[in-house]
Amino acid sequence: MKNAVIGNNKQKANLIVLGAVPRLLYLLQQETSSTELRTECAVVLGSLAMGTENNVKSLLDCHIIPALLQGLLSPDLKFIEACLRCLRTIFTSPVTPEELLYTDATVIPHLMALLSRSRYTQEYICQIFSHCCKGPDHQTILFNHGAVQNIAHLLVSTSYKVRMQALKCFSVLAFENPQVSMTLVNVLVDGELLPQIFVKMLQRDKPIEMQLTSAKCLTYMCRAGAIRTDDNCIVLKTLPCLVRMCSKERLLEERVEGAETLAYLIETDVELQRIASITDHLIAMLADYFKYPSSVSAITDIKRLDHDLKHAHELRQAAFKLYASLGANDEDIRKKIIETENMMDRIVNGLSESSIKVRLAAVRCLHSLSRSVQQLRTSFQDHAVWKPLMKVLQNAPDEILVVASSTLCNLLLEFSPSKEPILESGAVELLCSLTQSENLALRVNGIWALMNMAFQAEQKIKSDILRGLSTEQLFQLLSDSDVNVLMKTLGLLRNLLSTRPHIDHIMSSHGKQIMQAVTLILEGEHNIEVKEQTLCILANIADGTTAKELIMTNDDILQKIKYYMSHSNAKLQLAAMFCISNLVWNEEEGSQERQDKLRDMGIVDILHKLSQSSDPNLCDKAKTALQQYLA
Repeated sequence: MKNAVIGNNKQKANLIVLGAVPRLLYLLQQETSSTELRTECAVVLGSLAMGTENNVKSLLDCHIIPALLQGLLSPDLKFIEACLRCLRTIFTSPVTPEELLYTDATVIPHLMALLSRSRYTQEYICQIFSHCCKGPDHQTILFNHGAVQNIAHLLVSTSYKVRMQALKCFSVLAFENPQVSMTLVNVLVDGELLPQIFVKMLQRDKPIEMQLTSAKCLTYMCRAGAIRTDDNCIVLKTLPCLVRMCSKERLLEERVEGAETLAYLIETDVELQRIASITDHLIAMLADYFKYPSSVSAITDIKRLDHDLKHAHELRQAAFKLYASLGANDEDIRKKIIETENMMDRIVNGLSESSIKVRLAAVRCLHSLSRSVQQLRTSFQDHAVWKPLMKVLQNAPDEILVVASSTLCNLLLEFSPSKEPILESGAVELLCSLTQSENLALRVNGIWALMNMAFQAEQKIKSDILRGLSTEQLFQLLSDSDVNVLMKTLGLLRNLLSTRPHIDHIMSSHGKQIMQAVTLILEGEHNIEVKEQTLCILANIADGTTAKELIMTNDDILQKIKYYMSHSNAKLQLAAMFCISNLVWNEEEGSQERQDKLRDMGIVDILHKLSQSSDPNLCDKAKTALQQYLA
């Protein structure tokens, strides 16, 4: 059987159909079977698992994993190795659920104990761990069972395969995990710290796979806060190694992995972004990522074209991701990226790609570049980027919507020429619907974009926004548990209530509800910034011609303004003073009655006190308000 199935998928499938698997498993588990027979059974099963994904599914359906795990309790090393080799093949298949390794709590500690048995047990167990460690829960289980201590010394094994699998283990254990990363920094192996061992493995004379994986380990430890971003091992070793991986000489898979890891390394650090951007002409080097598949290879080598096609999506995704990280903060880098050949066309095409990963990466790249005032006014306008972006926003999964709506926020800033056409293409409706999303990031972006849209806008746009949102939804947003949503909603109100005719117009139709909302917030448990923003809205209302009366006839609100004039926080005092100044301004109709009412409330006494304040802003504002009384 063994000889028949080696390298022959058709024969493997035939044997499975003929019912060989249950029989092999029966013999494997029989106490009466000789160790040699049981070992041969494990070998044949391992060979069947090497076939198609359907083969692996058939093996899983016959409960092969518990049988093999049971086999690991045998005293015979050859049998243990055969079981582990088969388990390794099954667990590295995409159809096997990782959870199957963790269902029995005794399995992980037993595997840790088997690590010292032979170089094969080391290689297979490390490979099983690195494939089955998905997410923080698995990392914690492995960490708590001593994975770091048990695997560290394997990095200096005489076997390359063992060293490599141990290295891969550390890369999955450290990913986004501060606890593991902080531990790794201080681990000693033969008198050398782990980061030093990783740096040695980065050297150019080491195999590429080893260079890449150790660069990943150092990257993940750096992002988890265990290594500083300005540490030499990052700036002089890891970063240059990853840039090298992006070059034409490397295989397509290596270029993808290199670019994605580098994008992650520099994502949040301005200095690393600057260093990467001037290393080995990286920005120009990435332009090559868009040149696959090249039509030339189509004629000469079908196999090669197949390979290129498979990786074309991955290459474009990786390039977009890295461009997004490079351009996240620096204006000069963004300029260089946009000036790269056909860059804007590539991004625009990327927004409508069939692959969701490429679309997401293209939107990320666009978002990064949209932080540039200069580019919003030039390249973004020349390529009418807003059109494909609005299309993406029509129906996309949440992860794309979040980045796309963030980009839209930037395109709606008042100096962006795209603002007008976006408004005409039905953006108000779209953004109002985003504010009702369950997803917090989408709610924030929806309201943020509306806030940008309302800034210095015409009355018609402001009315459209208020209509689209509905009073009910506005209240919903003002009572949102997230402070970002609340702040952006107040920012929107403040932008809607600017310029006198607009203030009067909006307050004549929505005054009652807006005053209700303002009262609610000033009475609620909110931070200084929220209250300050709310008082600024009141100051805007107080600037209206007819809207003023909504404050003057509301004793509750007047008492609140008076309270905040004497507050311990200067920002709140100042905001309350703006309200008073606008109410007592004597060039406006009815100013005398307003001044008298406020004097009776004791406002003038507070103004006299504040005119002696050590805060120059408060002092000036109080004196100006008092002059209105004297004039």
